[in-house]
Amino acid sequence: MGASSREPREQLTSLEICAGAGGQAIGLEQAGFRHLALVEYDKHAVDTLKTNMDREHGEDAPDVFGEDVLGFEPARKLKALGGESLEPGQLDLLAGGVPCPPFSKAGKQLGEDDDRDLFPRMLWLVSSLKPKAVMIENVRGIMDVKFETYRKSIADHLVDEGYRFCGWRILEAHNYGVPQLRPRSVLIAIQDEYCVKAGLEDGKFPWPTEMGGTRNTVFDALQSSMEDRRKVLTQRFPKLADRIDEAYARWLERAQQNDTVAPTLVGGSRKHGGADLGPSRAKKQWESLGVNAHGVANEPAQSTDPERDFLRASGPMLTVRQAATIQGFPEDWKFEGGKTARYRQVGNAFPPPVAKAIGLVIASVLRPELKEALLDGVRTEYFGAQPEPGHFQTELELTPDPSDSSIGPSPTNDRNDLVGADV
Repeated sequence: MGASSREPREQLTSLEICAGAGGQAIGLEQAGFRHLALVEYDKHAVDTLKTNMDREHGEDAPDVFGEDVLGFEPARKLKALGGESLEPGQLDLLAGGVPCPPFSKAGKQLGEDDDRDLFPRMLWLVSSLKPKAVMIENVRGIMDVKFETYRKSIADHLVDEGYRFCGWRILEAHNYGVPQLRPRSVLIAIQDEYCVKAGLEDGKFPWPTEMGGTRNTVFDALQSSMEDRRKVLTQRFPKLADRIDEAYARWLERAQQNDTVAPTLVGGSRKHGGADLGPSRAKKQWESLGVNAHGVANEPAQSTDPERDFLRASGPMLTVRQAATIQGFPEDWKFEGGKTARYRQVGNAFPPPVAKAIGLVIASVLRPELKEALLDGVRTEYFGAQPEPGHFQTELELTPDPSDSSIGPSPTNDRNDLVGADV
């Protein structure tokens, strides 16, 4: 995962709820955080977390608790602490992407009246654990005017607990090297004493606005894997070799002509049919990029139907692995479960590069002596807790927002119907 070079005893610690398939966990670890525990309900995502954490860390892997966060008790004994439990104030960062449907249009935007809303549980964990910093992400729908009072109640709770409320901001994934729109709202709060030690002006916080400086496009992200698919399918289906070559050439031409980022991937819920890449408008955008978005392809070595997976007139379907690339996952991150379960983990994820940027900024406040090294390559701007006029009117306001259609046409009040944190 490219963890920090600092020794484990010097690393900042984190605990993450609603961890999904690990997108946020990857980014935070790349920012130098050592995970003490990851909490996730979906069984396939739990298997994904365990597989990759065990591969990456062996005996030092964090605990992965496969349970409803409502049942997670902060006094649990943790392997990473030698069998001891967390004491209040010991944890550096409590992070999580609480379920989004209460604030998404497809989820009816019931907010605090939706029994899938886990903000109260997150705030209870904050009060219990007293972490030095808090990070919560959600869909941008939570920034709607109708939730202003609810957002204020969350901020007020954090302030009452001794935190400096650093604000909510919408971060756009394509500003952090992710070849995808994917705007997400992020809340950050840090204990006031650490903000003072870091010399932060009251009411200001160095939000990350860009990382890497290079715009990564769909063509950049997929060219290599599309070429690999062409080669494998040609070898496996030699009678279709000419058509496979032609399909690849058509994709290449469209992707190069429309050299831009992808619309937002969506994952959906377990009750929402088969997997595809998003609603109708998003599918049209994918078609302009040479991709058929009406389903997900089998990996080339497992494909039994190249007509379906690669040879459609509108273009090849993406494989789960390619969708993971669009989300910014490392190539060696393995997703467990069947194809639909794996795709939904990917489509519901928080892009690791965005989590990394946020993690680096939080780390720079908690460890101000390392600020210069931590923020190398990250552009920041100091904003207050309240958004500036016009902040949310970005270029993305004029594009379809598939993230608000991520749970399908028939939302329910079954909170555990969600896959991971980022629905």
